[in-house]
Amino acid sequence: MNSIPLTSLFITLVILLILSAYFSGSETGLLSSNRYRMRVLADKGHRGAKKAESLLKRTDSILVLILLCNNLVNILASAIATIIGMRLYGDVGVAIATGMLTFVMLIFSEIFPKSIAAIYPEKVAFASSHLLQLLLKICSPLVYIMNLIIRSLMLLCGVKRNVSSTSLSTEELRVVVNQSAKFIPFAHQQMLLSILDLEKVTVDDIMVPRNDIGGINIEDDWKSIMRQLNHTPHSKIVLYKEDMDKNILGILRVREAYRLMMDKNEFNKETLIRAVDEVYFIPEGTALNAQLLNFRNKKERIGLVVDEYGDIKGLITLEDILEEIVGEFTTSMSPSIDEEVSEQSDGTIIIDGSANLRDLNKLFNWNLDTEDARTFNGLILEHLEEIPEVGTSSEINGLKITILEVSDNMVKQAKVEELQTK
Repeated sequence: MNSIPLTSLFITLVILLILSAYFSGSETGLLSSNRYRMRVLADKGHRGAKKAESLLKRTDSILVLILLCNNLVNILASAIATIIGMRLYGDVGVAIATGMLTFVMLIFSEIFPKSIAAIYPEKVAFASSHLLQLLLKICSPLVYIMNLIIRSLMLLCGVKRNVSSTSLSTEELRVVVNQSAKFIPFAHQQMLLSILDLEKVTVDDIMVPRNDIGGINIEDDWKSIMRQLNHTPHSKIVLYKEDMDKNILGILRVREAYRLMMDKNEFNKETLIRAVDEVYFIPEGTALNAQLLNFRNKKERIGLVVDEYGDIKGLITLEDILEEIVGEFTTSMSPSIDEEVSEQSDGTIIIDGSANLRDLNKLFNWNLDTEDARTFNGLILEHLEEIPEVGTSSEINGLKITILEVSDNMVKQAKVEELQTK
């Protein structure tokens, strides 16, 4: 070593520090990279992305390689720095060299390259992957032996080796969508979040309630049936005999009924019964994502929701589920949440009793309980446990609710005032 010029030692030391910075930055860059963006770039033919993705499939091997090379470089740098210190200042130079090398390596070979790699992980990972892949092939026997030793030690310590997974849960996907707001239009972002919410929402939450289902009793007078057909706001109605819960004949497409009306000689109760479609029943509590698949598999677009006793609870269509994802887009005669809510100048809100609680929670960021009630009227009756009189006031979840109109044993309208929380 004494025959090696100081200039050569300094050059070698600088090269070793650069290599140490390379391995430190490579480690941070590879582990911080967005694997999904890397996959997209690899599929597009990006060479660096392909090699980086290949290396990350063997995370244990690449980590062993990087740490092995980094420690080897650091040990050599320490040895050379010691020799330089001794040549320049004797025994005192050893302490000087150790202190200076520690400072230089900490700043220039650790903190600085890792900071750069954390800011630009893909660029660093893609650039470093070329040399790392070559080194991994050269050092593969040594890497294999070290991995074998490490796994043996893990077994002795009772540590199980789990295979890492890049799959994301629903909640993790929600975070990804929320954090991608600047890359995705707001409307598209809301659609993606709505799709993720489908498994949490059931048919009970969005169905048309039993009392609002359009239906015709085939036992009614023929003139009454014709009048109902001519004035119905629905495109499909339930045809039943005497009791909708006990004797449903089928779902009648109003357009088909109009077609039959053209042939007045053949248009009667019998032809009306023959024109109905078979009823598709849906158990209550079915998640929307499952029901969407059921509609597709069974080639259905409309169904009646029934409880455990077979009684009709409501009606749901394929369009209802699609609207849950993309927002309202049909020409339904049912009032929208905007039509059921009226904000007043004094800060209070007039709400119809038929308003859906989930829609109210979304619109005003409230936290009304939807477990036992689906409508605003249902929430009030559940809370008061009686039919209230006009003027009755109560507090529910930080909201002061004053009854404005009651009819047919239902709260038709109420005024809501948000109470100030202390």
